[in-house]
Amino acid sequence: MVVSVWFVPRAALAGALPRAVTVLGRVPVATVWVRYDPRGVLAYREVMAALLVWHRRHLRVTVPHIWVDSPASQVGGRALWGIPKELAVFTERPGTSTRPETAGDADGTHLHARDATGTIVAAAVSRGRRLPGRWPVRFRVVQDLDGQPRVSPVRLAGRLALHRSRWDPAAEGPLGFLTGHRPRLTVRLDDFRMIFGAGAGRDGIPRPTRRARRGACREARPPRRPA
Repeated sequence: MVVSVWFVPRAALAGALPRAVTVLGRVPVATVWVRYDPRGVLAYREVMAALLVWHRRHLRVTVPHIWVDSPASQVGGRALWGIPKELAVFTERPGTSTRPETAGDADGTHLHARDATGTIVAAAVSRGRRLPGRWPVRFRVVQDLDGQPRVSPVRLAGRLALHRSRWDPAAEGPLGFLTGHRPRLTVRLDDFRMIFGAGAGRDGIPRPTRRARRGACREARPPRRPA
């Protein structure tokens, strides 16, 4: 999992994203590239843009743009969590250039996502410096599902490394608001475990399922809706 954090001028996002949290006139945006392995519910890849919003006085993450290479993930993400997944084709290879035709090398990873209209985004991530230990992260995602806010807890932990990256989105595409900017921080989370979703606890409070496999993502089933 590669996560890059940007601080984009608020004016550059006019109409491109939902109203988001701003810091000194800039909007924190995260671009995320994930590869889930077969030990989870599904094996697939995804790339997304995420940002922070306020929901009922709580700071939440929301995902306005996301692409996956699994039709099952697309259908499930939309139906269960309100995550607007679209389909795309992904490639990964050694390299430190964002141009697919450039010869690769062993010092980094080249990432590329495209759909029927062409390139969505290309990225190049250099080798990083690993930090000791496993790093836990918890947050909640809020999405619109059938006209109602759907809040889903997320827990993950993995081995963290600091990297340098370059992202080149299609200027006229959904991530075009990032054109001309660069990420301020890039980290890579390897050998990670992720739990997405909640089940009902004994007291009725949604709780994350505790079952997950290393290096994989497990999506918990949501509590049944009342008829």
